[in-house]
Amino acid sequence: MKVSLFVTCLIDLFYTEVGKATVELLERLGCKVDFPEAQTCCGQPAYNSGYVKEAKEAMKQMMRAFADADYVVTPSGSCAAMLKEYPHIFHGDPEWEAEAKRLAAKTYELTQFLVDVLKVEDVGASLHGRATYHTSCHMTRLLGVKDAPLRLLEHVKGLELVPLPNAHQCCGFGGTFSVKMGPISEQMVDEKIGHIEEVEADYLIGADCGCLLNIGGRIARLGKPIRVMHIAEVLNARN
Repeated sequence: MKVSLFVTCLIDLFYTEVGKATVELLERLGCKVDFPEAQTCCGQPAYNSGYVKEAKEAMKQMMRAFADADYVVTPSGSCAAMLKEYPHIFHGDPEWEAEAKRLAAKTYELTQFLVDVLKVEDVGASLHGRATYHTSCHMTRLLGVKDAPLRLLEHVKGLELVPLPNAHQCCGFGGTFSVKMGPISEQMVDEKIGHIEEVEADYLIGADCGCLLNIGGRIARLGKPIRVMHIAEVLNARN
């Protein structure tokens, strides 16, 4: 199965190990992975900030970059959800609407692809410790991926997975929200960390690097002994 990796801006710039783990995991499951070098930002930050015209240029480049892909897989629920919005954004555009629909139809978040397309729940991972899972807003509410990550984590050998209290609450990142509303964002992430400590988790696991950047940064600043991991790293773990 041929898979084209959409690596996302945050992974490219801050979390390269997540991209590496994603490729290794997919290859181990029998996928042939390529990386279209023409890919760029999905356009979400600009689009959500009201710069629709500028965002559309990035979106068009994404459609060109992945035009020949069979499947587009990304370790980001937020960015996958954005690509799913392309048909709405380009509705009525005689040149780009059809291409937007094609890209949206073949785009999958990583755990969604593993469970729904590859039909795999046990990837042979092992990680010892107590963990809780953060459900990111865009992945659950916009993309609709809720069960796949938990089904995969339940099969990780040695991992004790415990529910996160008030898991539905936002971590305070919200893209530009955390920049524009810094004090409010700080209160929200502190509340999230309090819930993580409440369950005495060794690991906080998530599937969106924006959330992990926000929560992990605050955990580091507060000096908390909690390791933050992307789910791709967990599913690729062998210890």
